[in-house]
Amino acid sequence: MGGVKIIFFYLILISKKLLTFLMKNGLQFKTITVSQKGQIAIPADIQRITGIKKGDKLLLIRKGKKIMLEKSEVISKQLDKEFKDIEAISELSLKKLWLNKVDDVWDQYLK
Repeated sequence: MGGVKIIFFYLILISKKLLTFLMKNGLQFKTITVSQKGQIAIPADIQRITGIKKGDKLLLIRKGKKIMLEKSEVISKQLDKEFKDIEAISELSLKKLWLNKVDDVWDQYLK
């Protein structure tokens, strides 16, 4: 039985150290309640810190049994950055196709 107590003590110690580390690095923990309709309320201080206002669209992301909320505009900006290089490459490729003199023969049928 003594071994179980020691393991339990170490788990508490590790958990306390982990939570302290996470909290020092900007993570906040809040307990919220899910309503009968499945709704949650985001605490006012979290709304203020994150800039969430009435009417904002949030994206709910689920991985396994974990969920995360993110402002839709944040995700949209990240995706814009991710696809900038693809957009430039696409425009270059299409420009080569559209400015192809061989295809000018088809212009007569557009009139």
